Amino acid sequence: MQAKETIESAQLTQDTSSPASAPESVATDAVDTLPSLEEQLRQLELKAAEHHDAWLRAKAETENVRRRAQEDIAKTHKFAIEKFAGELLAVKDSLEAALANQNQTAEALHSGVELTLKQLVAAFDKANLIEINPQGEKFDPHRHQAIGMVEAEQEPNTVVTVLQKGYLIADRILRPALVMVAKAKAVENPAPAPN
Repeated sequence: MQAKETIESAQLTQDTSSPASAPESVATDAVDTLPSLEEQLRQLELKAAEHHDAWLRAKAETENVRRRAQEDIAKTHKFAIEKFAGELLAVKDSLEAALANQNQTAEALHSGVELTLKQLVAAFDKANLIEINPQGEKFDPHRHQAIGMVEAEQEPNTVVTVLQKGYLIADRILRPALVMVAKAKAVENPAPAPN
C-alpha cells in the first residue's frame, strides 16, 4: 500500500509542478518572440525614412501644382482678349476695304460704315459688352457721369442729353455715360407786397 501512496504522491508532485513550469515556458516563448531594441529602432528608422520620403514627394507635388496654376493664370491673363480681338479683326478689315476703294460714292461709303458698325456691335455682344444709353432715365451716379445741369421740362435729376454712351462689361462699369441732367426749375419770387 505504501508503494501505491508513493506513486500517487509522485504524480501529485508532477501535476503541481507542471502548471508552475508552464507559465515559465510561455514567458520564455514571449520573450523570444518580442523584437530586440535594436530591431525596433531599425524598424522605426525605416518607417521614419518612408514618411520623410512621402513628405518630400507631397511637397514637390504641391510645388508643381502651384507652379502650373500660376502658369495657367498667366496664360489666361495674356490671352484673355484673344477671342474679342479676333472679332475686331473683321471690323478692321472692313474699314481698310472702305479706305482702299477710292472711287466710291457717299452713299456706298455710308452703307459700308453702317455694315462695319453692325460688325462692331456684334463683336461687343459676343464679348458681353453692353451699351448704356440713359436718355430720359433717372440719373444714377454709379452708371452716369454728369457733365452739367440744365433747366428742362423733365423732372429734376433726369438725364436730358447723352453726350457719350457708357458701357458695361459683365455688370461692371467699363465707362460711365457722360450726360446732362435736368435741374429743378427755379421758383419765381412774386413781387413783395406793399406795406
